[in-house]
Amino acid sequence: MTPTLLPLGDRALLVRYSTELSDAANLAAISLARRLDADRIDGVEEIAPGLVSVLLRLRSAGDFSRIRGELALRIGDETATPHLGGKTHRVPIVFDGEDLSTVAALLSMTASAFVAAHNAHPLRVLATGFAPGFVYCGFHDAQLIVPRRESVRPVVPAGTVLFAAGQTAISATPIRTGWHVIGRTSFQNFDPAVDPPTLLRAGDHIAFEVGP
Repeated sequence: MTPTLLPLGDRALLVRYSTELSDAANLAAISLARRLDADRIDGVEEIAPGLVSVLLRLRSAGDFSRIRGELALRIGDETATPHLGGKTHRVPIVFDGEDLSTVAALLSMTASAFVAAHNAHPLRVLATGFAPGFVYCGFHDAQLIVPRRESVRPVVPAGTVLFAAGQTAISATPIRTGWHVIGRTSFQNFDPAVDPPTLLRAGDHIAFEVGP
C-alpha cells in the first residue's frame, strides 16, 4: 500500500493511504505514526495519525523536499505487521441510549442480542480526534453495520456511546452528532490538566462490557 504525500499549507504534510476507511489503511496509518514517533524526523513538531492518514506538522515553512526524502526512508510495508500491540482498556457501558431499540430493529435483533454482539470481542482504537478525546473504535462484524442517522442531534453529553458504520465511538466533550446513541459510560478519555490529555492511543484495544 503506497501512500500519497500531500502538502497542507506551508507547514504541514499529509501521508494518506486511502480515500476510504478500511482495516488495511487504518493499520498502515497507525504503524507509520508509531514508526515516525520512534524515529523522529528533524523539523517535524507533531505526528497525528488519522483514520487512514498521518499528519505531520512542520517547525518551519519550505522544508517539504527534505521531509519528503526523510519520509521515503521510513515508509515501508506498514500492512505487513498488522499486530500493533498496545494496551487493552475495559470500558463499561450503560446501554440505555435513545437509539438502542432503533439500531436493534435495523439489525433484526432484540436489544439484548445486539448488546451481546456489540460486546463480543475487543475493538481497535482506530483514531482519536474530531473533538477533544473523541475516539473511534472498530471494526464490528458485517452483520452489525448500520448507516448514520438521517438527522443530527444538536448536542450529546460527554461519555455518550455512539454507533454507526461498523464502529463505536465515545464522546469526551459535548458534541453534535449524526451517529446513533446507544448508551453512556463513566470512562473519560480527556483531561486537559494532564500530559498527554488523552488516555487512549490509536492501536490500543477496548473491551466493552455492561456496567454502571
